[in-house]
Amino acid sequence: MASGGGMRGGGGRPGGRVSAADARAQKAANAEAPKIPDLVARIRSLFSPHRNALVVTVVLVLVGAALSVLPPLLTQQAFDRGLFPKGGPDVPVLMRLVGAMVGLWVLSAAIGVWQTYLTATVGNKVMGALRIRLFGHLQRMELAFFTRTKTGVIQSRLQNDVGGVASVLSNTISSVLGNTVTVIAAFVAMLLLSWQMTVVAVILLPLLVIAQRRVGQVRARIATETQESLSDMTAITQETLSVSGILLAKSFNQQRTEIERYSAENRNQIRLQVRQQMSGQWFFATVQIFLSIIPAAIYLVAAYLIQGGIPITAGTIVAFTTVQARLTFPLMALLRVALDIQTSGALFARIFEYLDLHPAIRDPKAASALDPTALGRVEFDDVRFAYPDAEPGALTLDGLSFDIEPGRFAAFVGPSGAGKTTVSYLIPRFYEVTGGSVRFAGVDVRDIGQDDLVANIGIVSQETYLFHATIGENLRYAKPGASQAELEAAARLANIHDTIASFPDGYDTVVGERGYRLSGGEKQRIAIARVLLKDPAVLVLDEATSALDSVSERIVQHALDTAARGRTTISIAHRLSTVRAADVIFVVDGGRIVERGTHDELVALGGLYTELYEQQAAVPG
Repeated sequence: MASGGGMRGGGGRPGGRVSAADARAQKAANAEAPKIPDLVARIRSLFSPHRNALVVTVVLVLVGAALSVLPPLLTQQAFDRGLFPKGGPDVPVLMRLVGAMVGLWVLSAAIGVWQTYLTATVGNKVMGALRIRLFGHLQRMELAFFTRTKTGVIQSRLQNDVGGVASVLSNTISSVLGNTVTVIAAFVAMLLLSWQMTVVAVILLPLLVIAQRRVGQVRARIATETQESLSDMTAITQETLSVSGILLAKSFNQQRTEIERYSAENRNQIRLQVRQQMSGQWFFATVQIFLSIIPAAIYLVAAYLIQGGIPITAGTIVAFTTVQARLTFPLMALLRVALDIQTSGALFARIFEYLDLHPAIRDPKAASALDPTALGRVEFDDVRFAYPDAEPGALTLDGLSFDIEPGRFAAFVGPSGAGKTTVSYLIPRFYEVTGGSVRFAGVDVRDIGQDDLVANIGIVSQETYLFHATIGENLRYAKPGASQAELEAAARLANIHDTIASFPDGYDTVVGERGYRLSGGEKQRIAIARVLLKDPAVLVLDEATSALDSVSERIVQHALDTAARGRTTISIAHRLSTVRAADVIFVVDGGRIVERGTHDELVALGGLYTELYEQQAAVPG
């Protein structure tokens, strides 16, 4: 099964479908859907918890469709027995017939409301359950899945494809059942009223179908262009109105260019919308013309039949034209039923394709317990590692071995691309090693439950991620039940409490999108406070200060030094000045440890570390 970047996305259109597109375009989209074994059975299982509601819905659809053709038959009786019987109008009979008609309309309306409620409830419950199931499954996927898969593709599965599921029950199932019963019942009623006029109506119906298809294809092409234009406008909006996009435009003074780019696409959208609206008007006008032609033709045929001695009453003619009108639109709707069913299957197939993905990182069947006295011990034993999308034989780590005792401060330094950050990914088992083993507290990480492993590891990366929420909510992400006192204690250790207290809203200050309302140093110290609130046995610092200015770096470094006390600290460093006090420094190059020792030992060695140190010392500031 394809995965990641090679996966087929749900497309940029709602529900993973070609919105209002013609049959050819829709079939092409459906053909791209993955092939899922036992798809029908799996779809049926999604609806099985709502079996009773579905049975009631089917009954309501059948009853409602059958009732829809009874009022025209009552209309015939009202004309022939109530309004125009021999001897003048029969008011009592007419009142009973009118009462029956009103009762049928009220009953049909009530059935329609009930049916809509049931289909909406079942459809949205299935959609909601499926969305949660898919979201939860994606949360369990390994990091590599997200690095190789576009975020837009994942969002399309969650929003567009899953969102389209809600319409399956109401639009497809109800359409198939209701329209089929309506067409059959209407056709039978027409035959009972007059088989001669039925022949005329059926002969003319194909003309309406042909007109509908031709006009619909024109509208479909315009609708496809309109949807593509909307997608372009959405992309422009996402690119330019994000914080990063606004900063870029302002930095290069390109606001007018972006406005013109958006305006050009907006003008195109207006043109397409007008064309679409006008094509719709011609469509309805065409339908209206044909709907007017058919009754007129029936009137003409009825006149010839009456002249020929065939007894046809006025009530029969009125009832027949009414039933014929009820036949037209359900019949045209059934023309798309097969395509709608295929499209529904394609939606489910794309969803199941993701649900069938197996996470590369899974908990062992019998997880090993961690020895509390050994927490903080980290070992790499002849570790070899290649990223999943790397060229064959291209190893990022090649025989890496080291041993860090609990409570020690270890640093990894080296040239860019040497494999330093990869070490920080393998400790919490974000990736699976290609060869060798990574041990935590003396146990291979593959034998430890993921929750137990990550609970004892805290990570502070260079790119701090904060939610668009309050400072307090961002801190409690590490410990949801933390008290205010615990928040403040962690913030003091991270040297950020006084800064937070100086804000008008304190810990209730909203940090903005990705924390843009805060400085880089403030965001980093909040991230450190968040990790301290977690209180892990191992602290992993991945280039935690490399993006900061020298003043902010000193403040954050002091917070990091405080955070490191009493726990194993592993620092992935670019600036060697931040790791001079490390108990051991590992120099990594080409996926191997080429040197190890303290700062003074490595400087005296005169190797790669010395070269890196002298290069940084030669750079001013």
